[in-house]
Amino acid sequence: MSDFVERPEQHYAAIPIRATLREWGSVNALIPEVYGWLAERNIPPAGALFYRHVVVGGLTEKFEVEVGVPVAAPVVADGRVVAGRKPAGRYAVRIHHGHPDGVAATHEDLVAWATGQGRPPVRDGDVWVGMFESYLTNPDDEPDPDHWRTELAYLV
Repeated sequence: MSDFVERPEQHYAAIPIRATLREWGSVNALIPEVYGWLAERNIPPAGALFYRHVVVGGLTEKFEVEVGVPVAAPVVADGRVVAGRKPAGRYAVRIHHGHPDGVAATHEDLVAWATGQGRPPVRDGDVWVGMFESYLTNPDDEPDPDHWRTELAYLV
């Protein structure tokens, strides 16, 4: 089920990367680095780990992605870590239940639903202005990815 939700601005720390789906392991490998950066600075996470999709790629075309963690206040960029913010506004939101390998179909369904409601996701050419994939399930608590929950949210 999809819904439209108003959200406030949310600051985050992230590491940007460009990678194809075949290279996706390099994207996932950034997760401990982002959390480690926050821990070194005693900055607690203020929400679930997410991937911000800036440009969508494919098997051979590179995605532009930020591997990020929400924080309560702005951070100062340092090294590979950038400071960002999820913009305030109305988002089309849907929860994907199951293995992350199936999330692409949920993305497609959400975009089609929002567009059908007259609220297509905001884009600037190839750049998605607010496309966030948040991992709501902690793999330490639920190791079976078939039981994971992933929130997809598009600024509309």
